[in-house]
Amino acid sequence: MKLSRRGFLRLGMLGAASVALPLGRMIGPMNELAEAGAVTSPPVEPFQVPLPIPPVLKPVRSDASADYYEMVQREATAEILPGYRTTIWGYEGIFPGPTIEARSGRQVIIRQRNELPVPVVTHLHGGVTPPESDGYPTDLILPVSGHAGAMHHHSGAVTHGTRDYVYPNQQRAAMLWYHDHRMDFTGPQVYRGLAGLYIIRDEIEDALPLPRGEREVPLVITDRTFTADGELYYPSLDPTLQGRPGVVSSFANGMFGDTILVNGAPWPVLEVGTARYRLRLLNASNARPYLLALDPPPPNGPAFIQIGSDGGLLEQPIPHDEILIAPAERFDVVVDFGQYPVGTSVRLVNREGVGPTAEVMRFDVARREEEYSEIPDRLAREEPLPDPSEAMEVRRFQFIAGFFGWPSTVNFRIFDPNRIAARPRLDTTEIWELHADPEHPIHLHLVQFRVLSRNGGPPGPWDAGWKDTVFMRGGSAQVIARFSGYRGKYVFHCHNLEHEDMMMMENFEVV
Repeated sequence: MKLSRRGFLRLGMLGAASVALPLGRMIGPMNELAEAGAVTSPPVEPFQVPLPIPPVLKPVRSDASADYYEMVQREATAEILPGYRTTIWGYEGIFPGPTIEARSGRQVIIRQRNELPVPVVTHLHGGVTPPESDGYPTDLILPVSGHAGAMHHHSGAVTHGTRDYVYPNQQRAAMLWYHDHRMDFTGPQVYRGLAGLYIIRDEIEDALPLPRGEREVPLVITDRTFTADGELYYPSLDPTLQGRPGVVSSFANGMFGDTILVNGAPWPVLEVGTARYRLRLLNASNARPYLLALDPPPPNGPAFIQIGSDGGLLEQPIPHDEILIAPAERFDVVVDFGQYPVGTSVRLVNREGVGPTAEVMRFDVARREEEYSEIPDRLAREEPLPDPSEAMEVRRFQFIAGFFGWPSTVNFRIFDPNRIAARPRLDTTEIWELHADPEHPIHLHLVQFRVLSRNGGPPGPWDAGWKDTVFMRGGSAQVIARFSGYRGKYVFHCHNLEHEDMMMMENFEVV
């Protein structure tokens, strides 16, 4: 039997682990696993809490070309589980953070103020953003208190108390999101609540007869585990997030919670009318993918009509009976509740979940409503797919998950802020061949890309449109991107946040 380099390395690691971690040394990780397995959230009756909608933040001022915002990152308490108070870290003290509504071509400037006890970094995920505002992992905002917390790398552009992020929004309408991106601590800081929506709109989308107003509903899906007193449980090696990074070894493959939250509420319910609704889906979980479906399915036609992806509207709608959505991916879909009689309850379920994680939320068809929307056969003209024959480079990157305390790697190397893995030239096209071992949602900063192939065959059923995150369950995928917008240093990484914190990240520099 031939052994691949991957297999050889893994066998080598296992051999080393068997030497370095004899039975006595394994007691600690086994005890950690037993302790973690004993943590289960207080029981919650599903479908009792109304679905909250994150508030839209208003600018503090505007001028002819830009809107200016101020946002404070601070600790607060929230009633997430009914009857319990939970400590969160939130933008404006809420989870999810407030939604930013932006216009394509109009600049947004956000002053972030850090009133937390640790450094923070804010990344606009999906944004075509200059490098100084992209949220590079070591570009820290230190706390206003003056306490720096852990600083494992000093190569970044560090500010004290505040930082202004400038977003040009020179891109088409799309639902992006912003979240913490601090080196080594992204997982626990996002888990505590540092995430929110950022929606760009444009005239092309405005002109379409899609559902709008109360029939356009953002759904930020996360999973969390809570302690018996209602506090968030996250297995950090240092719960203060000021010293040693990482999680206990039994969670090295990701933090999977036992309670599903939508817009920060457990298994909520939304009353809808007999009409089409636009659901803007974001998987903001640390590690969990969801295979979403409707139960019962509509009697006629598919459950979901996909109209958009990470990078905005598709050219044509695509029907789906189910949608696989990985961490950081967004799907823009229309559901026709007019196919159900008034009084029907329709559950949004997770076909990959077990027990309580198999349920997401419920829609109650509560009233008759006049239908005003349509789903056009043609939605929005997409930028043409770059010609693969014109690609200046074909690069290969292999993503390998760590285990038993071993770090996660890209091309067998852990992240080094000072190493550049690729130097694409500005305004040129490249093909990146990505290999995953075993399961990784892979995200590129700055650029949108198209999926050319999977395992040598066609793209998958959920690969349509321009994307910034591709979900891989082993195997390989080829993606093509044009590196335009800005010169500078950016990162690409696995968006399983525990893998990212364990060093599954690399730099590229547009030159």
